[in-house]
Amino acid sequence: MNEILDIRNVTKYYGSGSVVTKALDSISFSVEKGSFTAIMGASGSGKSTLLNVISTIDRVSAGEIMINGMFLNDLNEDELSAFRRDQLGFIFQEYNLLDTLTVEENITLPLNLKRVGLTETQRELKRVSEALGVGDQLKKFPYELSGGQRQRAACARAIITNPALVLADEPTGALDSKNSKALMQTFIMMNRSLGSTILMVTHDPVVGSYADRVLFLKDGRIWSELYRGERERREMYREIMTVSSALGGDNLAGNGGDGDAV
Repeated sequence: MNEILDIRNVTKYYGSGSVVTKALDSISFSVEKGSFTAIMGASGSGKSTLLNVISTIDRVSAGEIMINGMFLNDLNEDELSAFRRDQLGFIFQEYNLLDTLTVEENITLPLNLKRVGLTETQRELKRVSEALGVGDQLKKFPYELSGGQRQRAACARAIITNPALVLADEPTGALDSKNSKALMQTFIMMNRSLGSTILMVTHDPVVGSYADRVLFLKDGRIWSELYRGERERREMYREIMTVSSALGGDNLAGNGGDGDAV
């Protein structure tokens, strides 16, 4: 498998003068094409900062990030904007759908911004909307959909351009347990059936148990990691809870159950 994301000794400082915080401390890891990776850690561990520098929202203080063969450090602001549009897909906790546009218009917005032709746009719309179960919702507006339907529409928008990497920031944060489970099953379909490479930040061990690999952050560094291997999801959940307990994950969600809450 090819590496889609390669992070090399990335450090990120915030502040200046005598008040400086090191949010990331010489982090290095890679993500392979077609993988599903979760980033976990307590509040303040650096996971949001890590997502920000990968998504090009923020710049690193030191180190290098390469996505799909391109070094982000070498790109200017205009190039970064085009890179985000063409190479990255985003899934947020609050959906970020535009209420004045239909579901179809929301999903196809990235292609319209790229000035993709109508025939190709409709073909890609049909592919992702049917795969993610929103094909019968295209003429509706986001406010007419359930939370789960809105998040699936957001997933379709994120992958319609076939991005190199899909970044998900606490994607189940606004959903109840039923819709969270449905969304994670959507992620599995995106990953396994549609070939999407997913990097997801979550504080929830149940959600993290769906990933094939979990990286645990503490104080801006990678503290531990788990690979699913042949584990069932329930066993993966228990392993995550064990690591989280050792990590001191008081801020990680989880009810100590068997992982079937989602």
